[in-house]
Amino acid sequence: MIEMSIESIRVSLMNYQRVVILKEKESDRYLCIWIGPAEADAIAVQLQEVAVPRPLTHDLLRSIIDSLGAQVSHIVVNELANDTFYARIVLDVNGSALEIDSRPSDAIALAVRVKVPIFADEGVLDRAGVMLDKDGEAVDRAERAGVAPEEIERMSAFKDFIESLDLDDFDKRKS
Repeated sequence: MIEMSIESIRVSLMNYQRVVILKEKESDRYLCIWIGPAEADAIAVQLQEVAVPRPLTHDLLRSIIDSLGAQVSHIVVNELANDTFYARIVLDVNGSALEIDSRPSDAIALAVRVKVPIFADEGVLDRAGVMLDKDGEAVDRAERAGVAPEEIERMSAFKDFIESLDLDDFDKRKS
């Protein structure tokens, strides 16, 4: 498992879909995950520390977990199958780990609320991660990782999106 941080949430100008961009903490490898507008808003509201008048769904989930005496340990984007990312929410329940299947967007929205680490499986990063060279250009790691040409073709939408981003402003957070 590789620890990730949230670099940003973006809107694709091609199709107005939201994407959360995770960055590997120890390198310049990025993982882009398409998410729904409600989940994008839930993540952004928490990252920007915006007060909402009523709890959002992920706030409710946090309250339920706390009320049951459990704690979120971490989340992990653990699988990529048929162009779909999968995640697990790992709970500590009386000293035992309990893993709950989740959409990555929901897991990330919960993780930012409870301030726990976000991880990605190395295999997921090998298949869908994007490395940037010193000039900010995407380096195609999939071909070197032995990924089948058909899967590279299916993932081309992610690569096209990454190449359309202005990555120079990743370090700038909106206040």
